[in-house]
Amino acid sequence: MTFVLRRSLLGMPMRRAVGMAVCGVTKMTLPKINSHRLLHVGQRASLTKAFTARDVALFAELTGDTNPLHIDPEFAKTTSFETPIVHGVLINGLISAVLGTKMPGTGCVFLYQEIRFPAPLYIGEEVVAEAEVKKIKMSFAFISVSCSVKDKVVMEGEVMVMMPEHSQGP
Repeated sequence: MTFVLRRSLLGMPMRRAVGMAVCGVTKMTLPKINSHRLLHVGQRASLTKAFTARDVALFAELTGDTNPLHIDPEFAKTTSFETPIVHGVLINGLISAVLGTKMPGTGCVFLYQEIRFPAPLYIGEEVVAEAEVKKIKMSFAFISVSCSVKDKVVMEGEVMVMMPEHSQGP
């Protein structure tokens, strides 16, 4: 079973939002464009985390997503998962952390994402969140993202970010 989560700029489809941004139609001020970039196609970044039951409970409390599949082991036993699973959006938060702290880093703006959840992440499993730059166009980076536990992919997709000036070079 695969679930898809989409996030777009100003609630518009990606193609329209990118077209408007590239053509200067939005009211958004874009960083200046430089020919010497510090971010390059093929560049990668990652981080590793194991979510605890407490992490999941805090996320449920903060967001109001108290689906018992995530926080009630007795309920989870009655499902095909058999034990509680980590919220998909909490997993996705690791990608936000990679992009906001490692690559492109401080000041990047998340404009669009399309992600899939091909397998569950169980509480306590060590997950590796990875990002790889696939394309750069003007001030925008198109990045492939994934979260995996050993050979099991628990989240994968593509994102588009507006790069901060310091990632674009002098």
